[in-house]
Amino acid sequence: MSRFRNLPSSLLVLCACGGLAAPLLAAHPLVYPKAYRDRLVANYFGTRIPAPYRWMEKLSSPRLARWIAAENRLTDAYLAKLPLRRVFYQHLRALWNYAKETPPVQRGPWLFFDRNSGLENQAAVYVQRGPKGKPRLILNPNRLSPNGDIALAAWSPSPNGRYLAYALSVGGSDWETVHVMNVQTGRNLPYVVRWVKFSGLSWTRNNEGFFYSRYPKPPPGRAISVRLRDQTLYYHWIRKPQSDDQVIYARPDHPEWIIGGSVSENGRYLFIDFQFRITRNELYYMNLGNPMKPDLLAPVHPLFVKDDASYTPIGTRGGTVFVQTDKNAPMGRIIAVTLRHPAPAHWRTVIPEQARSVLVSAHLADGRLLVHRMVVAKSRLALYNLHGFWIRAIPLPDSMGTVGGISARAHSPDVYYAFTSFLRPGEIARFNVPKARASVFFKPDVLFDPAHYVVSQIFYPSTGGVKVPMFLVYRKGIRLDGHTPTILYGYGGFDITLTPHFSPSVATWIRMGGIYAMANLRGGGVYGQAWHEAGMLGHKQNVFNDFANAARWLIRNRFTDTAHLGIMGYSNGGLLTGASVTQQPHLFGAVYIGHGVLDMLRFQKFSGGEYWISEYGTSSKKKDFRWLYAYSPLQNLKKGVCYPPTIITTSTDDDRVVPSNSYKFAAEMQYDQGCANPILLHVAHATSHIYMPTDKEIRHAADNWGFIGTEIGMRVH
Repeated sequence: MSRFRNLPSSLLVLCACGGLAAPLLAAHPLVYPKAYRDRLVANYFGTRIPAPYRWMEKLSSPRLARWIAAENRLTDAYLAKLPLRRVFYQHLRALWNYAKETPPVQRGPWLFFDRNSGLENQAAVYVQRGPKGKPRLILNPNRLSPNGDIALAAWSPSPNGRYLAYALSVGGSDWETVHVMNVQTGRNLPYVVRWVKFSGLSWTRNNEGFFYSRYPKPPPGRAISVRLRDQTLYYHWIRKPQSDDQVIYARPDHPEWIIGGSVSENGRYLFIDFQFRITRNELYYMNLGNPMKPDLLAPVHPLFVKDDASYTPIGTRGGTVFVQTDKNAPMGRIIAVTLRHPAPAHWRTVIPEQARSVLVSAHLADGRLLVHRMVVAKSRLALYNLHGFWIRAIPLPDSMGTVGGISARAHSPDVYYAFTSFLRPGEIARFNVPKARASVFFKPDVLFDPAHYVVSQIFYPSTGGVKVPMFLVYRKGIRLDGHTPTILYGYGGFDITLTPHFSPSVATWIRMGGIYAMANLRGGGVYGQAWHEAGMLGHKQNVFNDFANAARWLIRNRFTDTAHLGIMGYSNGGLLTGASVTQQPHLFGAVYIGHGVLDMLRFQKFSGGEYWISEYGTSSKKKDFRWLYAYSPLQNLKKGVCYPPTIITTSTDDDRVVPSNSYKFAAEMQYDQGCANPILLHVAHATSHIYMPTDKEIRHAADNWGFIGTEIGMRVH
């Protein structure tokens, strides 16, 4: 387990105290950069809606660039005067400085894995022979880009471990360029693959190439915001230029759908995933024949083509494929399907649905099935044989933790997986399947002692009579007097379950004496598809109600009060906090809105926003428009309302949730603000929706937690 060392006294000057710390600049209203307001009015089915900031959707606008620069200057000046931000940064940086690794990917005798020594901007890729081999550095992205502007987005070794395909992106953009390295020499092959996005890299068994997905080249200057269409599955020979790549599968009849390809471990089959809805897909396959001479012209056969459920291939045995699905099983089950007779009448249920646990994933491991389930957001692992008979549970270090990154092979005795919890930094376990023996493959050494803290899971009431789970993390013996600075975090969408994990930011916060609460709102997947569907489309308001009721529970049970309660959310969680502050401006003491989807009437017009229609709906349909307009954060801001202190973040390079969402919302919120509470916008560069180099990530966290902490009463002494 991690061990505790005494930190320098200068880093131990934080405490959570009753009463608010007076923000340095909030005595008088801030003077915000003036954002031009035009007179544009949009008409949706007879409803006229002012859109004064639509010009901000033109991301190349010089006027917009000047406004962003002015907003950043204002925010930087405000944050620079917060003592808490400075001390939080020092404390966080010290805690962050520990080695981190990912579970190794097995290819033949070779193990490939990521490692960050502590404060490196990015993790580097290593290889070693077997579990006891000596690690050798093969790819260090920090040498490609010392400041982290070029991100190592993904990598995939060939089946024999001789080659490594790896994807780089500028600023962490979803657009990737794929290179291929000779692992032994460290030299790149001459050809690259461009305009890759939302794609895996899946090698053929003969090590001569891989399948990948890409889009047409976007128009000049529009790579961030261009609407994505016509993704196509290709095959790339590593010794040929991209112009020779072969089209494998395209669907011009559904230009907005996503296409992906994955090769079975034995190299015999290519499975083609075809998807538009978040939790549904169609599945096809190609019989590649001889894995060492794959037939890339083989016909594509349908397996599941009704777009009625989720279908994920686990692995094959002869002409049978094991599939994870939620068809007629909202909590998930595993079925065996004969490729020649895939109709439901021929399915064989291998592992049935379990009423109290959600099936997360399954893997073939040494001729058995390794099954990962979640019981109310807490991981459980078990082994079954291929007929579905339970063999044994695999013990985990903590009953309130999360398994991730499972690395297993159909004929390998070893399984590797990561484990983490709120109080346990990520470690890697090695489990020998035939011997049923677990051992530690990697364990970090962290400046944090979990013995001083407690984690609990409670269930609070929300609208409709449901009980919503929520995790609470705080220091043992804390005085619950109703005035403790508390952060409430949520997401509530896309079937995503928030699970316990170690976060240096959260660890810093609770070490300071704050409380951290994380709610598993409807819209997520904590109870399977029914829970997800209860928080999507026309039911989205349930998510915001669940979040508000979490806040009320914390206040009612004297964990905190409104003045000491901050809320945080990112991406769809940014939509959550954006909607929450517009609907309940007097319930929260401070708000963080990170890279949020904030204009629900126009999100679908940019980048990959169209893929979210199945989750949110679309304003082009009258029925959908009504519910979207009812909660869209941008359109529900009101002039003269006193909004709580709020910080909004985005990036100029965010091509997933385009930054115009945040620009428009921040400009309107500043214009409407009816009191002296600050409304800040911070716009990063050379970062993206899912990527920040370590140095920027630590500063970013210190900015946001320092701001929120100051506003809800965390003091520096």
